[in-house]
Amino acid sequence: MVQPSIDWPGEPLRSLVWTLQAWVITFVVFLAVAVVVARCTRWGQQFWRVNAPFFTGSWRTWALLAFMLWHTVYSARVVVIFTYQYADLMNAVQVGAEALATHDADKLDAARHAFMTSFAISGILVLLTVIYTVVDLFLRRVFAIHWRVWLNTRLVDDWMAEDAFYRNRFLHPPVENPDQRIQTDVETVTTKSVDMSVGAVNKSLLIVMFTGVLWQLSGPLQLGGWVIPRAMVFVAFVFSITVTLIAFWIGRPLVRLNFLNERFSASFRYALVRLRDNAERVAFYRGGERERQLLHSRFAEIIANMWRIVFAQLRLGGWNRGVGDVTTGMIPYLVQAPRFFAGQLTLGGLLQTVAAFGNVCGAMSFFRDSYDEFTVYRAALMRIDQMLAHDHRARELPRISVGTAPDSLALTDVGVSDLQGNPLIADLTMVLTAGDSVVVKGPSGCGKTTLLRSLAELWPQATGLARYPAGWATLFLPQLPYLPLGDLRAAVVYPLPIADVTDGELRDTLRAVALGHLTERLDEEADWASVLSLGEQQRVSFARVLLVRPRVVFLDESTSALDEGLEDAMYTLLRERLPDCVVVSVGHRSTIDRHHRSRLQLTGGGRWELSALSRAAAPVMRAARRAGYRDGDHGD
Repeated sequence: MVQPSIDWPGEPLRSLVWTLQAWVITFVVFLAVAVVVARCTRWGQQFWRVNAPFFTGSWRTWALLAFMLWHTVYSARVVVIFTYQYADLMNAVQVGAEALATHDADKLDAARHAFMTSFAISGILVLLTVIYTVVDLFLRRVFAIHWRVWLNTRLVDDWMAEDAFYRNRFLHPPVENPDQRIQTDVETVTTKSVDMSVGAVNKSLLIVMFTGVLWQLSGPLQLGGWVIPRAMVFVAFVFSITVTLIAFWIGRPLVRLNFLNERFSASFRYALVRLRDNAERVAFYRGGERERQLLHSRFAEIIANMWRIVFAQLRLGGWNRGVGDVTTGMIPYLVQAPRFFAGQLTLGGLLQTVAAFGNVCGAMSFFRDSYDEFTVYRAALMRIDQMLAHDHRARELPRISVGTAPDSLALTDVGVSDLQGNPLIADLTMVLTAGDSVVVKGPSGCGKTTLLRSLAELWPQATGLARYPAGWATLFLPQLPYLPLGDLRAAVVYPLPIADVTDGELRDTLRAVALGHLTERLDEEADWASVLSLGEQQRVSFARVLLVRPRVVFLDESTSALDEGLEDAMYTLLRERLPDCVVVSVGHRSTIDRHHRSRLQLTGGGRWELSALSRAAAPVMRAARRAGYRDGDHGD
């Protein structure tokens, strides 16, 4: 007769109870290990800094994680049951062979029945395995997508908060390639976190469960004068741990190399994008050869680093495959062969030993085989953590104090320096009320645009107090307008929501700024920064002023690409449509002077001079005198 290795009729209920118990233990151990890793390892601390709000913000995250762990426990149980089924199958084959040799018909019938029963059980186990595979993939992807949405939102929001995306440039060193960190590294961290953590739990369960199987099947092994009880368990752990530790030592350089690979690849991609965006200027300068050399040099960095990665992977892969995997299949036969030939172990028991030993060593090999993947994961995690740290530092940089005023601009003791600390403007005090205007002039590099950056709370080397209307009631226009992605309607109304502007109002405004030829292209999507000339883009900026209707507007050489006739028309239109708007212009041309009541002349070294351009400038000058300055005075 063939004795079943386990009670198959009672196994479903027993496995269900075991699975629930093991799930509770697994969940507790998982949390304990996670806490230890988060507190005691550098990458664990980085992980928690990046992802803590995701795990502390919603019970749904933990519910899905708990179900994934239960599903992992269930799959591990199925794998173990498979080895008992395989043992029964091989025992039936062994008994059948013995019955054929002895011509025992009853024994042969029993072996045949045991074989078919075991085969039917394998069909059920295969079905369970297929269901597990599909559900496991679904659960992992659902969790990873949910996580990726959250982490992407966090990085984008954190990067955009308080102008960190701009003020990062003032850090030393600034954060590199934030676009890649948001797009690529977020996917890497979320996907690999799920796959590697679930894989680690699954393999740990297999180690524990198959250690129990090996314990049952192992016998003593005598080496010289030493007797090793339960030798298979001892051999499996000593062999796997030794191979794994050496693999970690061999693969350690891959962490740094993968980090550099991401950096060099991002730099190369940035150079390509920059060349694409500046193609016309490069072509005018006949700079193609210089750009070609730059691209080749940056690509050479990638290739040189890739060769270092290849050699490191060869060393790691050669060790894992040559020593780990190949040797694993031979050791259990060598250790268990004496007991099999002594009749102490059946063929099914021998093959179950081989399967159990392979599962233990295979489960442990997961950790060394995943080391290469883990290095990529660590590099991505480091880059995201670094980006969040840089964003925080960027927000902590000093900025000018800003208060609110309903319809005026008031500057009190405003000081501006360059990044080296050299003064550009010192103790600037000025008040502009509704309808006032001032043009800021001075030689290149004296701080005209830097003054506007300071008032916009962008420049880190600024002091004093500025008061102006809050929100879009104060509008800053850079010399090179920004045209966002999308159709022309979205580009023109920026930064207003599209729904706030009717098509009729938009068309009338475009005609007013001499862009009537664009009124029929509002729904057309294009790279408008490339389609429109710089002069057309600057007229789009004036269209935005008319649509937003700010109380204070700053114009940074916003007519530099316009001829004098269009420049005069734009300023005249601005005054006609927004007569009470405070206008502050930065410019070099003398033609814009007639559109302003006063002039702020920056002379360098922190000195400045505020003078009237017309009688209408009297309120501005009186405000300057009240602050302690006279016509022609210089701030030192």
